[in-house]
Amino acid sequence: MKKEEPKEKKPAPHGEVIIRFNKVSFAYDKKQILNEADFSIRKGGKITLMGQNGAGKSTIFQLIKGALKAESGAVITPQNLTMATAHQVITQDEMKLTVKKFFEKAFPKKVYDIEPRIEKVLKAVHLTTPLSKSVKDLSGGQQARLLLAQALIQAPDILLLDEPTNNLDKQGIAHLTQFLIDYPKTCIVISHDADFLNSFTYGVLYLDSFTHKIEQYNGDYFTVVRDIETRLERERMKNVRLEKDIQHRKEQAGFFAQKGGHMRDVARKMREKISDLESNIVEVRREDKTIRNFIIPCEENLSGQILKLESVSLMRGSKPVVKKVNVTLKKKERLLLTGPNGIGKTTLLETLATAKAKGEHITPGVRIGYYRQDFSTLDPEETVYKTLKETMRKGGEEELRSCASGFLLDADILRTKIGSLSEGQKGLVMFAKLVLGEPGLLILDEPTNHINFRHIPVIAKALDRYEGAMILVSHVPSFVSQIKIDYILDLESF
Repeated sequence: MKKEEPKEKKPAPHGEVIIRFNKVSFAYDKKQILNEADFSIRKGGKITLMGQNGAGKSTIFQLIKGALKAESGAVITPQNLTMATAHQVITQDEMKLTVKKFFEKAFPKKVYDIEPRIEKVLKAVHLTTPLSKSVKDLSGGQQARLLLAQALIQAPDILLLDEPTNNLDKQGIAHLTQFLIDYPKTCIVISHDADFLNSFTYGVLYLDSFTHKIEQYNGDYFTVVRDIETRLERERMKNVRLEKDIQHRKEQAGFFAQKGGHMRDVARKMREKISDLESNIVEVRREDKTIRNFIIPCEENLSGQILKLESVSLMRGSKPVVKKVNVTLKKKERLLLTGPNGIGKTTLLETLATAKAKGEHITPGVRIGYYRQDFSTLDPEETVYKTLKETMRKGGEEELRSCASGFLLDADILRTKIGSLSEGQKGLVMFAKLVLGEPGLLILDEPTNHINFRHIPVIAKALDRYEGAMILVSHVPSFVSQIKIDYILDLESF
């Protein structure tokens, strides 16, 4: 069968403005999110919302929906428009629901023909599952499709997607991409998947976490990113020239001031000019910081076999199937685990991390660093500081704070409870835990989900340099290509 080529993006809309932020200011828990933000979105627009992890992108979605109210200014949307959001994660309370109940929850009133509507949207997102199945029994990728389907079943005028490609396999991302190209209504997307965004977007809203303003750009995603980088480099070069000029004038002013008489007036005027020049220096945007290069220390005195895997349990349809394998990992050896959503990758990683897998043997005493994709190993009621402190193998207060700072976790964030962090910040906490925990075996389940695209090369470099054993699941080829992989176990091949 000939592969169908993806359709081209439709032209940018020129219709009426349906979302307007008019000098909107908003703070959350004393943290400024927006300061007199101004932007507008036209009907049928396909827009990307960019910004640093924790900057407040999801808060903007809440303001658009009316779930949060601006402290000053106005968020203007026509009252007759409907909105729906595909959130990043399913809440713990929703995990207890059946698939059918999960969809019913999207409507304020009972919908009597909901089952055929559910079947239709499940088909649209390529998800096959019994409606009586518990949400918690779905894989991470299946849950991502379910979140999208719950938004689509509402047929909204404005579709808000918060990291919709997280946990989706290649087929799922391709299908979602085509859906968004064809979607006739307005769509705003938060995502760190550059290729995905570039395939359908033609406008970017950039939330600057230093000025708390919204910068609005036209063009596709890659063009906008280049424009931002060019502007930053232009600002940096301007600062270099100004600082050189200022230093030269200061030296001259100091020389003239010592001469006395008329020369002192010259020196005074030069200082006034210096003051004007200093006011023109551009503050480099803080949100464009990238996490520092880091190393995940390997547990000491490791030798020989670290892990042996003799069988795996897969899902075929709705039935588990056990298949024999022969995988052995030693120091510096990496296994890439592949396969479509729902086949059992996350379940296998969890059973390995908790020593519940029947066909595995991990050398006793080996410390495991487990990056779970839903961050359920983190206690939402615990502070970031205590979470890192409990993980730390050696060192003191200074080492902990230095490590945290490298992952952009400052003193304020260290005092914050895990449950109040953005998903991206939780991911950075997980990487800090890996550094402080010094594991002998890394088990990583989609470690780039929610992570700012600027950080991903730094993370890939750290994993490539890691000297222990590693098992990795990732649906991001560009990330995997930066890490030396020794073995690939494709669960779909069984």
